[in-house]
Amino acid sequence: MAQNPEQYTFAWNDAVRFLLEIFAIVSLAVWGFARFDLPWNWVVGIGASVVALLLWALFRSPRAVIRADAYGKATVEIIVMASAALAWWNLGQPVVAGAFAVVALISGVINGRREFQ
Repeated sequence: MAQNPEQYTFAWNDAVRFLLEIFAIVSLAVWGFARFDLPWNWVVGIGASVVALLLWALFRSPRAVIRADAYGKATVEIIVMASAALAWWNLGQPVVAGAFAVVALISGVINGRREFQ
């Protein structure tokens, strides 16, 4: 069975995007646990991460359950990454929020250009 060689190409941006995704999910958990009092810190900390993870898995992952066009994928990515950046901003860490937002923006533009080709 012949495989399409383009299907298995690796780009450095893929590794960066994976790390950004993990950082976004962990950031939302940290925000929920640090920002709210008991028992809401458990609800928001776990809930925000689960919602972000489900959005990513359903719409944005390479093996997404719900197939979306490039604009739908970009919308989900912007929602998840922006919420993580805003979480750091809300925690009083504007440098982390800005650095994360810039790296996510650059990675998203590179990936978007690849998807639209």
